[in-house]
Order: sequence, then structure tokens, then C-alpha cells
Amino acid sequence: MTEKLISVIVPVFNEQEVLPVSYQRFTSALRDIGYPYEIIYVDDGSRDGTVDVLRGIARADERVRVLSFSRNFGHQLAVTAGMDTAGGDAVIIIDADLQDPPELIQNMVAMWEDGAQIVYGKRVKRKGETIFKKFTAWAYYRLLNAMSTYPIPLDSGDFRLIDRVVADLFLEMRESNRFLRGMSAWMGFKDVPLEYTRAGREAGQTKYTFKKMLKLAFDGICGFSSRPLTLPGWLGVALCALAGLGLVTLIVLAIISAAPPWLWAVDGILFIQGVTLIALGVQGAYMGRMLDEVKRRPLYIIKERFGKGEY
Repeated sequence: MTEKLISVIVPVFNEQEVLPVSYQRFTSALRDIGYPYEIIYVDDGSRDGTVDVLRGIARADERVRVLSFSRNFGHQLAVTAGMDTAGGDAVIIIDADLQDPPELIQNMVAMWEDGAQIVYGKRVKRKGETIFKKFTAWAYYRLLNAMSTYPIPLDSGDFRLIDRVVADLFLEMRESNRFLRGMSAWMGFKDVPLEYTRAGREAGQTKYTFKKMLKLAFDGICGFSSRPLTLPGWLGVALCALAGLGLVTLIVLAIISAAPPWLWAVDGILFIQGVTLIALGVQGAYMGRMLDEVKRRPLYIIKERFGKGEY
């Protein structure tokens, strides 16, 4: 059991209180698996003593590697930097706050050995979170799934294991505004959920402010759906259809009795607005295609190769 390497990526931002405890739990969980491992901490521009704590951990454990950003670039780019550095056959993404139990890594590795190329944590219950946070998370995942072209698993975060093949494909996708769980769904590889109860934070406060959560939500919708661009067009079609029904109604009223003149004006304005929105929807459709070209994602993904000379 020494031929496979497990890489664990841990993005951190102002987490000095929880790092010693989480490091102990990470190493304990990884030792139980039996594979060689590396832990890659990515400091996302912390302003407390996080870097000093990480420096001490790295000095004491040669399996620990630390990347430190010059400033705060964001969670998704911190994970990306860790993936750029990781050399493992399986790459695991987990936060340092211990809300996602490190002990589940062993289950993820077992599911990976059974053939899963992506194992994602699915939260069945959230402890230590406000009703507002739970409701917004519930609503967001369902809105994102409704808007996205590619189904994104509900109630899942970035806590996941990805196979080396998947990790290499992540590295080919170099878009700046990244939404990793959406990128993972876009690839289409075999993914398996691992259900668990998410615990409260071990120490400190969440670094994902409401502003950062809104940005992540916006990146998720804009990065994986062109429907907001084409939505005005469908609204325009509905308004034109409504204006057509209104015209028929006005003609009938004019035959029966005189229809108020202002109703004709309202119906005409409704029709003009519908045509305008249809034009915006057509423009949005072209912009959506331009967006797909600018992303420069791979045009296709070859899952396996067979035959003579293939590998």
C-alpha cells in the first residue's frame, strides 16, 4: 500500500486558533489509511499568526507543505494553487475549521478505490449555523441547479476527493472566476456522495462573509449558465403573447361596444416592450456563446483510451 500518494489541500485564512487541533486530526486520519500522504496548506493572505503556526508545523513534519499568498485572493484560487502543487494520485480538499470531519477521508479513499473518480461530501444536517444561513444555502443550491445547464449536487461544498485524472483536467481550466463544484459537475466523471452531518466550527469565526458568499453564488450562476442572458428574450415572448391576446380582446370589445382608447395604448406599449426584450434575449444568446469561447475550457474530455498504442 505504498504505491499511491494522497494529497490533502487545506486553504486557510486567519485560522491560527484551530490549526494545531486540525493538524493533529488530519495526520491521525491520514495515518489510519496507510498510504503515504502530503498536506498542502495554502495561506490566503492571513493577517493574524496563521503563517507562523504553519511554519512551525512544516518544520516539525516533512510531509507538510505551505503556500502563502501575498494577499487575499479567495478560497477558490487558494484551492487551485494547492491543486497546482499537489502530486497525489488522489487529491482531497478540506477546510481547516473541522466542520468537515477529517475522519471521513478514510471513507472517501475507500470509495475512490472502488472506482469513484469524485467523492463529494453531502451535508444532511448543519450544526452551529443560523437559520438564515441554512435557508440561504438551501435556496441557493436549488436556484443554481434550476439555472445551471449541468446538474450540480445539492447541499455539497468543496469538501471532496478527486482522482488524479480529474485534478489534471482542473488544471487545464484556467478561468479567473472559479466555482470548483460547478467545474467538477461540468466534467461529467463518476461522482459519489458521502453523506455526513456538518459540525460547528472548532474555533474562531467563519471567514466566508455574506459578501463573499454572494460573490461565490454569482460566480456559480454566471460561470455555468447562460440562462440569465436569454431570460429577457423569453420574457419578451410572454409579453408579446400577452399583447396579442390583449389585441384580440380589444377587437372584440370594439365590435361589442367602444373600447377605451387608453387600452389600445397600453397594449401597444406592452407589445413594443416585448419586442425589445426579445431583441435583448437574442443579444444574450450571442453573448453566451462568446462567454463559452472566452473561458477556453477543453472542448471535450477523453475518459479512457483503448487499443494498440494507446495509454
